[in-house]
Amino acid sequence: MSSPRTTRRPTGERQEELASAALELIATRGITALTTRALAQHVGITSGAIFRHFPTLDALLDAVVARVERLLAGTFPPEGLPPRARLARFVEARSTAVASQVGVLQLVSSEQFQLALPPAAVARLQKCIDQTRVFVVSTLRAGQADGTIRDDLDAKALAVIVMGTTRMLALKRGGADPRAVQRALAKLLEPVAAKRGR
Repeated sequence: MSSPRTTRRPTGERQEELASAALELIATRGITALTTRALAQHVGITSGAIFRHFPTLDALLDAVVARVERLLAGTFPPEGLPPRARLARFVEARSTAVASQVGVLQLVSSEQFQLALPPAAVARLQKCIDQTRVFVVSTLRAGQADGTIRDDLDAKALAVIVMGTTRMLALKRGGADPRAVQRALAKLLEPVAAKRGR
């Protein structure tokens, strides 16, 4: 009787699995724990098998960053929506997506992680952060222009609140119901005149 063999997966599928597992290791144990040996054990393959899919650890890290880019890009809502709806959809989509891959937050917000990444990967992550900031600020300004978002506060200041709320929802911290937090954020963004009329 022969021993069972692991079915080989197509390279693209295995690369996605390895990038996802690397993000999980980063989230739970930190980037310094991300070694080919640790990753191989986590996934259940040999260290050598990793190099069939990625020639170097930097190539693997590049794939991790590509996964983060795709994940974050998928959270931007359609442009045709009104600004408040776009913002609400973004907060929900981004916090949900990032919650499912907590390593994403570590990669985009920690200097330690950025120091460990290849420079090109750091630049790509910074671009993701910049795109998010530009989206949130421009959506807030569009809402201020059409009267659906308060205009007594600077859009850049409000963006910090929106992005911070999104981050905390992704981390599932604070003990509050996510829907209640989203309602509170929506109320905070209401135009001042609308609040006075109540």
